[in-house]
Amino acid sequence: MVNEFHVLQGHRGPVDRRGRPLHDLRISVMDRCNFRCPYCMPKDAFHEHYRFLRSQERLSFDEIVRLSRLFASLGVRKLRLTGGEPLLRANLADLIGDLSTIPGVDDIALTTNGVLLGQHAVDLFANGLKRVTVSLDTLDKEIFARMSGGFAALDQVLEGIEAAISVGLTPVKINAVIERGVNDHTVLDLIERFRGRPVIVRFVEFMDVGNRNAWRPEMVVPSREIVARVNARWPIRPLTENYRGEVAKRWAFEDGGGEIGFISSVSQPFCGACSRARLSSEGKFYTCLFATEGLDLRTPLRSGADDDELLRLIRGTWSDRTDRYSELREELRRSGPEHRKIEMYYIGG
Repeated sequence: MVNEFHVLQGHRGPVDRRGRPLHDLRISVMDRCNFRCPYCMPKDAFHEHYRFLRSQERLSFDEIVRLSRLFASLGVRKLRLTGGEPLLRANLADLIGDLSTIPGVDDIALTTNGVLLGQHAVDLFANGLKRVTVSLDTLDKEIFARMSGGFAALDQVLEGIEAAISVGLTPVKINAVIERGVNDHTVLDLIERFRGRPVIVRFVEFMDVGNRNAWRPEMVVPSREIVARVNARWPIRPLTENYRGEVAKRWAFEDGGGEIGFISSVSQPFCGACSRARLSSEGKFYTCLFATEGLDLRTPLRSGADDDELLRLIRGTWSDRTDRYSELREELRRSGPEHRKIEMYYIGG
């Protein structure tokens, strides 16, 4: 497809080679995490001697704000702060306050494991955070400890969710990664806990993000299985998407108990409408969650590049984008050596 330009809510921006606009930017502000979830940062690989980025290697808040302004000028309307665990970054609420002043940005969200959310919810909301997503895979304390790498912090996560609700960061979204034989039998418990409250539980198919989580196809629980299981307990009906490219398929409870969602990257790839870019904590620009390499923006940023030069780099990279890994997953797996991908902790989910 020939590159063209896309008018999105009054802003001209690039489209990639498959006609997809640049609309969302996910910004990793911290590569470290206080969990060691096996599907993201397995403890044997990310041990106490693992070398994470030094503080000077991470983008400063001023650098993040400058790049976010440039991305917004190219059509980005939604910013999401991720990690690692973003709440490990000191004074994160100040960054959110600065990002909230960027013209054209309509939505600022945060993805967190929730452990520190109770301490920061008030400041985050006061500084302009609109939404929060909490990663919570199960309510079973033993399984939670196993899936978090041995951390018994379930009560703190639940307290964080309650704090987010109390300050108005609603609806709170909960992302639960489901693995067959690990936590798939606990999905109804999660729904029952939050049904009827300002919370949307979303079930995420276990994905082969990165190269260290020992992913195998048989560990995936296709969303259709969970839909059937939920529907048998509480009848649900599909909802239309809120916007083109929405990641989760939405379902509503027939009895008015709210909604749930399903993120089905493996069984129902949504590459065709993907409008998400990612910025790593050290300033690399990635055009796909399953990317093998990214564009270094930190070096030109710190070498004196002006905005026009940075815009040229960003626009050119997005315009050349062809990514559709999830659609090609099986073909790539059959074709030869493992597709080497960037680790999820490095660029967020």
